[in-house]
Amino acid sequence: MSDKIYIEWSDFHQDVKFLCQKIKESGSYNRIIAVSRGGMIPAGIISYELSIRNTNVINMVTYVGNKHLEISEVEGVDVIGDVDEKTLIIDDLTDSGQTFRVLRKYFSKAKFVSVYAKKEGEPEVDIVARKLPNNWVVFPWDVD
Repeated sequence: MSDKIYIEWSDFHQDVKFLCQKIKESGSYNRIIAVSRGGMIPAGIISYELSIRNTNVINMVTYVGNKHLEISEVEGVDVIGDVDEKTLIIDDLTDSGQTFRVLRKYFSKAKFVSVYAKKEGEPEVDIVARKLPNNWVVFPWDVD
C-alpha cells in the first residue's frame, strides 16, 4: 500500500467543478487571487466556470520537494490592492493551513478556497471540495 494519494486529471477536474458549485452556493464573487503555483490551475478552471476575468497571482513557497518550509515572504501583495468579500483566494491543497493563515493577515475579508484540505489545514478553509487523509498528495502535473 502506498503512502501517497495520486490525483488523476479527470478526478481533479471533477473536484474543481464540484468546488465551483459550492462557491456558487456560497455567494457571488468577482475576483480571484491564485496562490502560486498550486492554486493557478484550479483558479484558471474556476475563472472560466464562474466567468470571473479579474484574476491575480501571489507567490509563496511552502515546500521544496517534500520538505515543508516556514513562509517568510509573500510576493505580489503590493500590486493586489484592496480585497473585499467578493474575492476568492484559491489554492490546490490546504495541508497545514499555514499558507491561508499567513494570507488572512493580508486579505481578511476574502473567501479562502481550496480543492483539497487535510485535517490540520481544514479550519483555515472557507470552501473545500474534498477532505483528504494526511498522506502526501501527488497531483497530475507532478507525475513524470
